[in-house]
Amino acid sequence: MNETLELYVKESGQRLDKYLGQVLTDYTRSFLQKQIEEGNILINGIVQPARYKVKQGDSITVNIPEPKEVDIIAENIPIEILYEDDDLIIVNKTQDMVVHPAPGNYTGTLVNALLYHCKDGLSGINGEVRPGIVHRIDKDTSGILMIAKNDKAHLALSSLLKDHHITRKYHAIVYGTFKEKEGIVEKPIGRSPKDRKKMAIVSDGRYAKTHYRVLEEFDKFSYVELTLFTGRTHQIRVHLASIGHPILGDPIYGPQKSMWGLTKQTLHAKVLGFEHPTTSQYVEFNSDLPGYFQTILDRLRKM
Repeated sequence: MNETLELYVKESGQRLDKYLGQVLTDYTRSFLQKQIEEGNILINGIVQPARYKVKQGDSITVNIPEPKEVDIIAENIPIEILYEDDDLIIVNKTQDMVVHPAPGNYTGTLVNALLYHCKDGLSGINGEVRPGIVHRIDKDTSGILMIAKNDKAHLALSSLLKDHHITRKYHAIVYGTFKEKEGIVEKPIGRSPKDRKKMAIVSDGRYAKTHYRVLEEFDKFSYVELTLFTGRTHQIRVHLASIGHPILGDPIYGPQKSMWGLTKQTLHAKVLGFEHPTTSQYVEFNSDLPGYFQTILDRLRKM
């Protein structure tokens, strides 16, 4: 059955979604934003958008819907596990693998594989479709992901992400060479007004910051390391394209026709570091470049 919560605002000024995220710590902000969008959260009996600024004395009614039945099948799909303990799993995801099920695509995902590997040992905070998933990377991006095995670990890792206290470094091959071999791209990202399926640099977008460092240069390409300070959708791809260095193989933010017929971006989540939710010790994981990526680097070095 549905759960109903009643809240009363004591201080004015915060956005509704941010306020709820601080008060209802058992739920992720994305989950609460979805409830706002679906009209399950009322302010003084009226549906308001996530950007609504709460006021002192506001009465907030939160209707948490009953979880929907979703038949996500556990599948014996090989996955590379870099580390595992009672709280979390660190996985090295292959290119082409979708992180979690979505309408029309409920099999062959990382979640299907994790359900087989962990049985019932995954955090339930993100529901049946995304159990244990704290963050995600694109289907065509390879590399490291962290998965929570219980709700306590999930909330702790989500808090680190929100406060930008997780080290996330990516490697990419991009078009062109750089005048400045190291720098920062700090541009807001939001939905493209021209194509709602794409992200873009927009004045009213969400704050986004990416650090880049050139590792190696070729005739018309560069091999770079990217460090994320924020984690917006397609952030690295959009930021690099905005400074004239789209990722090789990216058909959305780069040239439609790429060298060697590539149709997937050469982007790899290489390093992930954070404070362990139980031990409070800093841990860091590093994954080797996958074969597809290394092959392209070798080709460029021979050109």
